[in-house]
Amino acid sequence: MCVFILLSFTLACFLDVSTSLDAGFETVGEHGKLSVDGVDLVDQVGEKVQLKGMSLFWDVWMPQYYNKDSVNGIHDLCRSNVVRAAVTVNSDWDGGYMQTPSSSLQRLYAVVDAAIADDIYVIIDWHDHDADQHLSHSIEFFDTVSKKYSGVPNIIYETYNEPTEKDWSSVLKPYHETIIKTIRKNDPDNIIILGTPTWSQAVDQAAADPITGQKNIMYSLHFYAGTHKQWLRDTAQGALNKGLPLFVTEYGTVNADGNDPVDEAESRLWWNWLDENNISYVNWAISDKAEGASALKPNTNAGQVCRNEALTQSGKLVVAQNTK
Repeated sequence: MCVFILLSFTLACFLDVSTSLDAGFETVGEHGKLSVDGVDLVDQVGEKVQLKGMSLFWDVWMPQYYNKDSVNGIHDLCRSNVVRAAVTVNSDWDGGYMQTPSSSLQRLYAVVDAAIADDIYVIIDWHDHDADQHLSHSIEFFDTVSKKYSGVPNIIYETYNEPTEKDWSSVLKPYHETIIKTIRKNDPDNIIILGTPTWSQAVDQAAADPITGQKNIMYSLHFYAGTHKQWLRDTAQGALNKGLPLFVTEYGTVNADGNDPVDEAESRLWWNWLDENNISYVNWAISDKAEGASALKPNTNAGQVCRNEALTQSGKLVVAQNTK
């Protein structure tokens, strides 16, 4: 009997270790409020934590996934502990927050509330390439959402999705400092992720002139495996070595234009490097658009999100990685 109990206990411990690598189990209930310690994302007891999950597509073009059914699938079947809501800021032909703020907020709140209900983290992404030119709208948006969700441990703010080739020190850094101040008036502690130059690739520029006097801020790194290879990992490693905390709020297994082929070998090199450095990563995208970056096949509805039969080649590869 004692031997059986011992063996059972050993087996249970083994199973706990194996499932702990599955991001679907590493939820808010497990880790609580996050913070930044050096270059690491850590949980409420100071232990390193890694988020792995999925980004929704621009909300004005894929609104059908901004709901509870979709978030359920992202957590339960895509084995994610984080979802990213990509709030379109400005689109001349299809709208966005600047044109229809109430509709944008309605879609965002549906995702955030679903993530809270599912016990996962959620990135509120200001999905813009020119946010510094829309400063008044940025301030208004982040003031609104940080008041609504102040202190909720699930919340992560992303202040500027992918700045184009803008200067870090003279343009982007002052923008981020303004938005950080806006958020911190309402939410003093939650993680804030800052976009970096050249579509969130030039993290070396931010590392050379980081924002000081703030806590719990990180810097975004984006890559697409078919285009961005060892040279970008070298750039990112240099930023890490200088003490810059990184978060991959968007990556793809394909080319930077979103098209095939899936580069599995390069994706695995990226994942290995990210895991070795405890860097969190979020895949682009929960989308049924007919392109290689989409995780879903065309005509997938919200209730089918992340079902195996609905996943593309890229989607299947990403889901498998989320469980490792």
